[in-house]
Amino acid sequence: MDTHSILSRLPELLLPWYREHHRQLPWREDREPYHIWLSEIMLQQTRVEAVKGYYARFLKELPTVWDLAACDDDTAHKLWEGLGYYSRVRNLKKAAGILVEQWDGQFPRRYEDVLRLPGIGEYTAGAICSIAFNLNTPAVDGNVLRIYARLTGDDTPIDLPAMKKRAARDLKAVYPAEAGDFTQALIELGATVCGPNRKPDCGICPCREVCLGYRQGRAEALPVKSPKKQRRQEDKTVFILRCEGRYALEKRPDQGLLAGLWQFPNVPGKLDIGSALTAVEDMGLRPKGLRREVHRKHIFTHIQWNMKGIYLEVAEAGGEFRWLTPEQIDAQTALPTAFRQFWEEERDV
Repeated sequence: MDTHSILSRLPELLLPWYREHHRQLPWREDREPYHIWLSEIMLQQTRVEAVKGYYARFLKELPTVWDLAACDDDTAHKLWEGLGYYSRVRNLKKAAGILVEQWDGQFPRRYEDVLRLPGIGEYTAGAICSIAFNLNTPAVDGNVLRIYARLTGDDTPIDLPAMKKRAARDLKAVYPAEAGDFTQALIELGATVCGPNRKPDCGICPCREVCLGYRQGRAEALPVKSPKKQRRQEDKTVFILRCEGRYALEKRPDQGLLAGLWQFPNVPGKLDIGSALTAVEDMGLRPKGLRREVHRKHIFTHIQWNMKGIYLEVAEAGGEFRWLTPEQIDAQTALPTAFRQFWEEERDV
């Protein structure tokens, strides 16, 4: 069977299976574009179970695009705290502003217009347009690429742009009238039966009869990925500075990694205690006593931070910092995970 013959069978095989076996997820309860958009952005690089609580809390506080556009950055960051990749929520706010200003708070119904919104790439635009508006727009992510590679026996590395382009083109050619359900069915199959980082459950797969990977005994070996590049290593010394029950925080720059988020003061390199005390004095503070040291690491996509946390009591709440109580930190600030792990260590003492 050629690729088109295989893929053309998918609607008849996948749609009945999806309607009987799909998971009940809160963002599948309606076809509201705002809900689909929010869930797809949250689900990037994040497990479904982890997203459920964030999704409910976010919509409770910001139930409409208008509410999202009007909220301040700290509120949005706090609602996103712990999900990581904070550029996602900044782009959500930017896109919401555009939707309010240019589209009266409604999503445009053309794929090209949705794709122009900040933070929305081809996958997310395809998901919104097909699920919300039943348009013939495939949503091709890693899950769908895995299915495509196994079904067609294609050993082209799935991280190559040409592979993604080919899969989107071939799937678009077989999309049924029930476009939204078909997109969801592909996503569901790739998240469950034909899931990542484990042996595929070919015995219960609705597409087994047309799958070349299964018939050739190669399903588990597919898809192929290009070799990973080594992450850049960066050392940091993080200061958890306390004065009379309050702690020093500062905001990161508005551009770059973790832009605009709160952090504990930090400097490059892993400093010994003498150098660390000097660094604190250079911040305009007087160290009173070392409380403890903690070593942690945090992994981003392309960078690994190797971090040394130094907990110090200081004589006065000075310097160019905001000094907050534990209650204020918990309620008002969005600490990215890289720094929150040091705060959790402090709260556990």
